[in-house]
Amino acid sequence: MTDTEPGRDWPLWEVFVRGRRGLSHTHAGSLHAPDAVMALRNARDLYTRRGEGVSVWVVPAAAITASSPDERDAFFEPAADKPYRHPTFYEIPEGVRHL
Repeated sequence: MTDTEPGRDWPLWEVFVRGRRGLSHTHAGSLHAPDAVMALRNARDLYTRRGEGVSVWVVPAAAITASSPDERDAFFEPAADKPYRHPTFYEIPEGVRHL
């Protein structure tokens, strides 16, 4: 963006849309907006214009903390040594159905 473009200093917002009731919100994209109300309106217009959403979340990108893909091995290593956390560790009893 150039210095003369409007919205140059607007914060970045991450947009999550729920397609229909019972589903989880999924990341739809990002946009710049001056505040949460405008971000929500712009997200609605941009990401649900064909009626594919029932709920929209907007989150300031600056509020998101994420792990780095470069540190994947070290970050997820503690979970790898606990096989009891995986469903394959347990045997399903004979009489149990619909599990």
